[in-house]
Amino acid sequence: MIRSIFFWRCLMISVFISSSRQQSILEGVIKLVMEGEYQASSEPEDAQRLYAEYDFIVVGAGTAGCVIANRLSENPKWKVLLIEAGRPENYVMDLPIVANYLQFTESNWKYKTEPSDKYCMGLDGQQCNWPRGKVIGGSSVLNYMIYTRGNRRDYDNWEKLGNTGWSFADVLPYFKKVENFTIDEYKNSEYHNDKGYLSVSYPPYKSKVADAIIEASQQNGFPYVDYNGATQVGVSRLQVSMRDGVRESSSRAYLHPARNRSNLHVKKFAMVTKILIDPTTKQTYGVEFERFGRFYSIKASKEVILSSGAINSPQLLMLSGIGPKKHLKELGIPVLKHARVGFNLMDHIALGGLTFMIDKPYSLRIERILTTESLGMYLNHHKGPISVPGGCEVLLFTDFEHPNDTDGYPDMELLFQGGSLVSDPLLRKDFGITDQIYEKVYKPIEPADSFMVFPMLMRPKSSGRIMLKSKNYKVKPMIFPNYFADKKDMDTILKGVRLVLNITSQPALQKLGTKIHTLPIPGCEKYTFASDEYFNCMARHLTFTIYHQSGTCKMGPKSDKKAVVDPRLRVYGIKGLRVIDASIMPVIPAAHTNAPTFMIAEKGADMIKEDWGMKA
Repeated sequence: MIRSIFFWRCLMISVFISSSRQQSILEGVIKLVMEGEYQASSEPEDAQRLYAEYDFIVVGAGTAGCVIANRLSENPKWKVLLIEAGRPENYVMDLPIVANYLQFTESNWKYKTEPSDKYCMGLDGQQCNWPRGKVIGGSSVLNYMIYTRGNRRDYDNWEKLGNTGWSFADVLPYFKKVENFTIDEYKNSEYHNDKGYLSVSYPPYKSKVADAIIEASQQNGFPYVDYNGATQVGVSRLQVSMRDGVRESSSRAYLHPARNRSNLHVKKFAMVTKILIDPTTKQTYGVEFERFGRFYSIKASKEVILSSGAINSPQLLMLSGIGPKKHLKELGIPVLKHARVGFNLMDHIALGGLTFMIDKPYSLRIERILTTESLGMYLNHHKGPISVPGGCEVLLFTDFEHPNDTDGYPDMELLFQGGSLVSDPLLRKDFGITDQIYEKVYKPIEPADSFMVFPMLMRPKSSGRIMLKSKNYKVKPMIFPNYFADKKDMDTILKGVRLVLNITSQPALQKLGTKIHTLPIPGCEKYTFASDEYFNCMARHLTFTIYHQSGTCKMGPKSDKKAVVDPRLRVYGIKGLRVIDASIMPVIPAAHTNAPTFMIAEKGADMIKEDWGMKA
């Protein structure tokens, strides 16, 4: 919950209301985010003195790491150390509407893909920005709070691939274990629970644009659905990780309740540089980390659990000698275990910038959101437009292979925004859209009301790879997402665009005067606007990640030579080392990956307890 409301009100109004320029707003938000005195007082303190040895060391205090640290420290006999490279979370990060602003702070690792002439072509340097959380709570602090589990077939498929214990029947209890579900109309469902740590709710506010989008989708034949229930195909307001209109990060949900446990230590601003492994026995015995220029080694008597995410986890494994033999040798890294680390990189992407004009003043625009009235409404009641998660409002799932099946397996999600790239001048910077494209295509419509739709690929066929650039732990790895390598991915995106055009032509949206913005993307003018060729070109220029990187430490049975971890998340060939985060996903689910990562962490924690003789 937000504390010191009076101080907050004065602080926020002075930042936002007195700012006449959007750049001033950004600078104000960044300043507030980086000021330590606004740290959440209930976050575990930075441990000043560490033990020489712990039972378990968890690397990364992101979505998974916070869960694991909580669950393992439930046993008072186990000493647990949680290490995080980033800073504490603070109250400014909890305002849902400012989600996109956080990418400009030092709480973001600020990764970029390698330049390409097949995707991200209209973005600065022909590179996609890949923000990842460098903060207590990890990417659950930077994300848009959208909470989707995926489809039951996702997890049944994981089991069919040889991952025993990962069917939907196996993972549903863990999805339920996560939740404190507060949406009244679904609370009695067998798919939900209201006793978990993580609050899941609707945002307190929705715009009139969102109402029209939902109505138009229903006019187009889609049912209103609990997409985290029995079936997924249909339209819905967002289910989000919020408590009473405030962001509910993994840290707030799982670490704050454990803050007084004497057996749990948290070390912040500490970057793990290497996992310590005996080269002869292949037994993991601790970690090395760097903090403010000094290096430390801490031992683990039972296990090291790597929960650093789909980029940092494979990077750290490779730096520690676990990875592709040829690649490691080229960098002069001694090879402890040859493994396909860094391969199988998956992500959800969308065609970006698809914008629709309306003739009603209903869209979410920053000058309407950040007003004295809306700030007062939010600070006093946690309601109003500031509670909208980064401007996202409506989801629609569909299965193009079985378009009439309400129990289909979605290959497409439409993510509707209550505004567009011109509604907040900083949105273009999130994605890195070039000045040329913005000035020519979007600047002319800055005064207008508009909304944006992302046709989002849910089951991509293409996969990429993460590689080390250097054996120096400070050097960011090379990221090759390989978007659109499989033609079927583009075909599905194009079907998604056609569906958007159908929905926006329905009466509910036509009442708002909805029409597509037709200024062509530079580089795509040679194609007829709205043709498949044009949208193909647009998708390759404005390739928007939805921040769901996964799969780079693949889970699989021993017979799967591409697997890095076994179905109990233990690294093959290395004792005392597990990976528990989104990197273990063998196939990306038809979901925003934060909810599945919570599930993986809960299940992984129980596996650790079972393997060490503690009843889960």
